[in-house]
Amino acid sequence: MTRFLTAFAVALGIVIGPAAAETISISCSALGKEFELCKSGAEAWAQKTGNEVQLVSTPNSATDRLALYLQMMAAQSPDIDVFQIDVIWPGLLASHLLDLTPYVQPDVKAQHFPTIIDNDTVNGQLVAMPWFLDAGLLYYRKDLLEKYGASVPDRWSDLAATAQELQDSERKAGNQRMWGFVFQGRAYEGLSVNALEWLASQGGGTIVDGAGKVTVNNPQAIAALDLAASWIGKIAPEGVLTYAEEEARGVFQSGDAVFMRNWPYAWALANAPDSPIRGKVGIAPLPRGGPNDTHAAALGGQQLAVSKYSKHPDLAADLVLYLAGAAEQKRRAIEGSFNPTIMNLYKDAEILQANPFMGQLGDVFAHTVARPARITGNKYNRVSTEFFTAVHATLSHSGDAATNLASLEKVLKALSRNGRW
Repeated sequence: MTRFLTAFAVALGIVIGPAAAETISISCSALGKEFELCKSGAEAWAQKTGNEVQLVSTPNSATDRLALYLQMMAAQSPDIDVFQIDVIWPGLLASHLLDLTPYVQPDVKAQHFPTIIDNDTVNGQLVAMPWFLDAGLLYYRKDLLEKYGASVPDRWSDLAATAQELQDSERKAGNQRMWGFVFQGRAYEGLSVNALEWLASQGGGTIVDGAGKVTVNNPQAIAALDLAASWIGKIAPEGVLTYAEEEARGVFQSGDAVFMRNWPYAWALANAPDSPIRGKVGIAPLPRGGPNDTHAAALGGQQLAVSKYSKHPDLAADLVLYLAGAAEQKRRAIEGSFNPTIMNLYKDAEILQANPFMGQLGDVFAHTVARPARITGNKYNRVSTEFFTAVHATLSHSGDAATNLASLEKVLKALSRNGRW
């Protein structure tokens, strides 16, 4: 009937405006530039489509935000149409999210890094669209490497040797606070990320493989964790066992570390006008174990997903595709230094002019390793907690890696019911 009336109106020369505007609600970060860019992007979509958008305030803490999402989804609330979700949440939230496959053309999907598309695909359904990426990076003091004629380390053994040499040399020169390497060693999710990079880059797997099999107890993983434990008190301070991202950055940015593992956000801060190491910092892929191993950077970032309980799923999906599209990702990269998930944007001249360091990130993002959150679903938090607890014990010299990983394997196998997560 509607199509008949429309055709009749056109025949009479009557101009029919768009259907009544709908309001689509979206939750995205409430923090600074991230909130501003989400707001302006959503408003641009609203102006383009003739609809309205409503930004829903959510907690800053990822833990609190997830708790709110789970509460709303359990109640099948339609109050939020589009959710911003962490990279490790698709498996946990998949049953409450709309399958976006019918809305996404294959060529559009192919523009994104395959690892992140795989991460957002649960049981064959694309439950989220990649929005921006994070991955672990090696930061280094390029002035100190040049001073002592050292090269950027390609292997973990190279990093340990160079870190020890430059640490000792700088201490002899008067900087008694200098350390070789700082990272995230506190018993929390950040340690799971660091340890996953150590394992994956040295042939030790990803804790749980893609088929759900617990693989963490293997010789390569044991060697990787024993190696990391050997750093504590030698090239890394004992205090690293309490460091999260900001504590590690604080030591490095104060000029008291040669190398640091951190996320891309630390680049802008390290080169801020008031930074003691401004202009002295380089970035590189994290090291690998040996010539037959690969560089591995833990996958981080944020996605956009549509609630199954949305009253306007088609419009919500359209908003997601707009915000995750190439034009919007380019704008966000230029204005806010958010790392695109679309591969070709790392060759974009305007993005590279605004963020020269992004030219080095394309290869890093092409070798990311995802945490086993998709396969373990709502048990991932338990898996991660058990993993970082075992790793922290090893770093603290409370049992060696072989003992701690054997115990971890038993716990995870019982948790998985022999691979049936």
